[in-house]
Amino acid sequence: MYILKTEASFDSAHFLAGYEGKCSNIHGHRWKIILEVKTEELKDDVQHRGMYVDFGELKKDLRELADSMDHALIIEKNTLKETTLEALKSENFHIIALDFRPTAENMARYFHEKIKALGYNMHAVTVYETPTNGATYMEQC
Repeated sequence: MYILKTEASFDSAHFLAGYEGKCSNIHGHRWKIILEVKTEELKDDVQHRGMYVDFGELKKDLRELADSMDHALIIEKNTLKETTLEALKSENFHIIALDFRPTAENMARYFHEKIKALGYNMHAVTVYETPTNGATYMEQC
């Protein structure tokens, strides 16, 4: 089994609605995503001989996803008052509303599913909120 890894990072804010503690306030992170794809077989065409995928392609796909979340406020849908949300939008804030609470665990699964939808054979995705706190998602075998 071959496992290829690449990583990307982005800066954004989030908050955990309903959480009691510091993280109930909007706060920022330097998110780091470590992507791992896997294969049993390597390609044998001229361009990709001895590779599963060109690292440039893999990095580009992950970078585009990370860039889409850079300098945004990531929230769970329906957790802000409508007046608050409208006020933020009127100030042209970049808001990403997700169907789930934006924890490191849920973000790892989110990135896993997004990259898998691009056709990669996924192994795992690890998302760090801080340099020492991260969560990994992988599908069960």
